[in-house]
Amino acid sequence: MPPVIVIRPEPGTAMTVAAARAMGLDARAFPLFAVRALPWSLVPRSEIDAVLLGSANALRHGGPALGAYRGLPAYAVGDRTAQAARDAGLDVVRTGSGGLQSVLGNLAPGHGRLLRLAGREHTILDVPADRTVITREVYASESLPLPAGLAETLKEPAVVLLHSAEAAGHFVGECDRIGIGRAGIALACIGPRVAGRAGSGWAALRSAALPNDTALLAMALEICQDFPSGS
Repeated sequence: MPPVIVIRPEPGTAMTVAAARAMGLDARAFPLFAVRALPWSLVPRSEIDAVLLGSANALRHGGPALGAYRGLPAYAVGDRTAQAARDAGLDVVRTGSGGLQSVLGNLAPGHGRLLRLAGREHTILDVPADRTVITREVYASESLPLPAGLAETLKEPAVVLLHSAEAAGHFVGECDRIGIGRAGIALACIGPRVAGRAGSGWAALRSAALPNDTALLAMALEICQDFPSGS
C-alpha cells in the first residue's frame, strides 16, 4: 500500500496523520504551509450581529482582539471550527458543511450584519441583498518549498491529500519546478474545486463525497487499495 502524504499546515497535519494511521494508512507528514497571524483592525461590536467562521485558524491566530466578541452568535463551517469558536467564548448557533456560502443561506433572523474572520486567501461570497459581510483577514498560510525528503518519497507511488485549491496549486507547482513526474502520484482532493487546480496526468485524481477529513481519508483508503489502477 502506498504512503499517504499530508501537506496541510499544522496543527491540521498532525490531526489528519493521526486519523489516517488509525485507519491503517501509512500516513506521513510533510507540511508545505505555515500559518501566521496578520495584523487586523477591530470592528466595533455594536456594528455586527454575528461572526462568520470558515476555519479554526481564524481563532488560533486572531489574537487578543477576539475577546471583544465573546458571547456573540457565530456560524462555523465544520465541527473543529465550531469547537474552537466555543473555546473562544462565542455562541455557536449553527455548524455548517460545504463552505461558508451554504451557511449564508441559512442565517437566523436578526443576523444581518456579519463579521467574517478569514485567511488572506479566501473564497469570495455571494452575499444576499438583505445581509452585509465585513471581512477581516486575520491569518495567512505561507507556502514552503517541497523538502528533499518528500521529493525522495515521491519517486515511488504515493497518495497526496489536498485540503484546498491553494494546496493543489502549490503542490503541482513544486512538482513541476523540481521535475517530479505525475504518473506515480494519486491525488485525493477535498472537493471538485481543489481537483480543478491539479491538472491532469496523475495516477488518480478524485474528489471526496463530502468536504471533510473523514470523507477525504475514506477516499484515500480506496485509492490506496486500488492503486495504481484507480482513477
